[in-house]
Amino acid sequence: MKKKIIIIIAAVLVVAAGAWGVVSVMKYFADKKKNEENARIFQEYVNGKLVVYAQENATDPNYEVIFLGDSLTDGCDINKYYGEYKASNRGISGDRSYGLLDRMQVSAYDTKPQVIVLLIGGNDILGGKSVESVCENYEKIITGIREHLPDTEIVWCSLTAMGDRWAKYNDTAALCNRNIQLLAQKYGCVFVDLFTPLYSGETGEIFREYTVEGVHFTDKGYQVVSSAIKQRLFEILGH
Repeated sequence: MKKKIIIIIAAVLVVAAGAWGVVSVMKYFADKKKNEENARIFQEYVNGKLVVYAQENATDPNYEVIFLGDSLTDGCDINKYYGEYKASNRGISGDRSYGLLDRMQVSAYDTKPQVIVLLIGGNDILGGKSVESVCENYEKIITGIREHLPDTEIVWCSLTAMGDRWAKYNDTAALCNRNIQLLAQKYGCVFVDLFTPLYSGETGEIFREYTVEGVHFTDKGYQVVSSAIKQRLFEILGH
């Protein structure tokens, strides 16, 4: 009797293990398909942006300022916050430092702006990339600009403070910012600290009124950020 029970239990466990394995495999392929679809959609978005940039470059390439970055730049109303400048928004939501590297020709080199404002790397950190790997890409971006656009000033912005479930990345962002500052000094870039004016020492997070959900900016957040950047632009451009 005991032997029969043991056999039954073993059979049930085998069936359960098999079912679990099937579910795991199905989940793996479902996740893989979803990731592939997301990658396809993102690439289509990037390609569409690059077409627009190329059209801008061909018709009127003489910008005072070009803004390079990810969603924090992409979501910024340039006319509202930087209306006094002839500027182009070259931010792409979801972009990372290595993605920016791949699109520098159309995004920056094919035009000759007086100033490039750079804000990139947040998605790298959120995606688990090491500070070292991000800084390697930073250095490639900066040396590329120096090579292709030697007369262009670079305003290099720090990573910003975050909140809610992303607040745990603030220490990594702060470490990355120290490296950005050192690299900015090394290559003669103008460094802008955006982390400090956005960060609440009380909560250890970005001030609630400056963010939509812990990462992206509200109007008040963009006011703080644009004020800090425009101070540097005024020093360079005189207006």
